[in-house]
Amino acid sequence: MTSSRTISAPQVHRWLAAAAWLGLFAILGALPPGSARAQAAQPAKRQNAAAQQSTPTIATDAEYVLGPGDSIRIAVFQNPDLTLEARVSETGAITYPLIGAVKLGGLTISAAEKQLAKQLKDGGFIVNPQISILLLQVRGSQVDALGQLAKPGRYPVETAQMKLADLIAMAGGIAATGSDTVIWSGTRDGQLQRREIDVRQMFATERPEFNPVLQGGDVVFVDKAPVFYIYGEVQKPGALRLERDMTLMQALAAGGGLTPKGTQRGVRVHRRGPDGKVQELTPGMDDKINPDDVVYVRESLF
Repeated sequence: MTSSRTISAPQVHRWLAAAAWLGLFAILGALPPGSARAQAAQPAKRQNAAAQQSTPTIATDAEYVLGPGDSIRIAVFQNPDLTLEARVSETGAITYPLIGAVKLGGLTISAAEKQLAKQLKDGGFIVNPQISILLLQVRGSQVDALGQLAKPGRYPVETAQMKLADLIAMAGGIAATGSDTVIWSGTRDGQLQRREIDVRQMFATERPEFNPVLQGGDVVFVDKAPVFYIYGEVQKPGALRLERDMTLMQALAAGGGLTPKGTQRGVRVHRRGPDGKVQELTPGMDDKINPDDVVYVRESLF
C-alpha cells in the first residue's frame, strides 16, 4: 500500500524562500573580486586583519633564558582560572596559584613550562597539565655591548647557547675605529671573570675560550683601535690606525709615502718607555711600530 503526504502551501513557500536565499549566497560567494558586493566585503576583512596585527605579542625562542625583571604570561590548557601575568623577581621567582613561589630565573622558556607542569601534577592539582609561557617584556637576561660597535647597547640573551660572536653580529659588528680585541667580563660560579679575546682567533678556531657562551649581566667592550702618529715629509701626516705587527715601512706607506723632500735616512721614532720618558729611536724599516709611537720624517739635505 502506498501512503501519500499532503504538503501545505505555507511549507512550499518556506522551502522556496530558503532555496532562494541559498542560491543568493552561492552567487555572492562566486562573485569576482572586482564586483561591488566583493568590494563591500573587503573593509570588514581588512579590519579583522588589522585587529589581528595589533595584538601585542613578542616572538620568542623556547630557549630564551628567563631572568629578573622579565614579564611573562602563563596559561594552562582548559584551566583559564590559572592564567597569570607575572614578573620574575630579583631572586628569579614568581608566585603562582596553588603552588606558591616557583623559581623560574635561569630556566629556558621550555624548561620553565615543564617545571610548572611538574609542580601542578605532583601537587595533585591537575592530572596532565599543559603549560604555555609567553614572554611579554624582556628586562632580565641582558648583556651590555659597549664601545666601538656599530650599534652599542643592551641586548637580550635570546637563547641558552648565545655566544660572543652572536652578540657582535646583533650589534652590527665592530666599527672601523674598533680594536680587533674584545674585552669580556661576567660572573661564573660566583666569581667575576675577565678575558681579552682576539676576534681573529674567535673565527679561526672553535676553541670555546675565544667565543664564550653569554649570560645575563655580561659586559662586552670594544676599545678604540691603537694608533700611531706620523708627521714631517710624508704625504698624509696625522694619526693613523696601527695594524697588527705593522712595520716602519708599512707605517710610511700608510702615511702615503715620502714627499720628494723626504728621506728614509731621516726617519726617527719617538717612543715612551716604561719609565714615562720619551726616547728617540732610529729603527730599521722592518722593525715594528708600537701603539702611540710618533714617526717623524726629516727633510733631505740634498
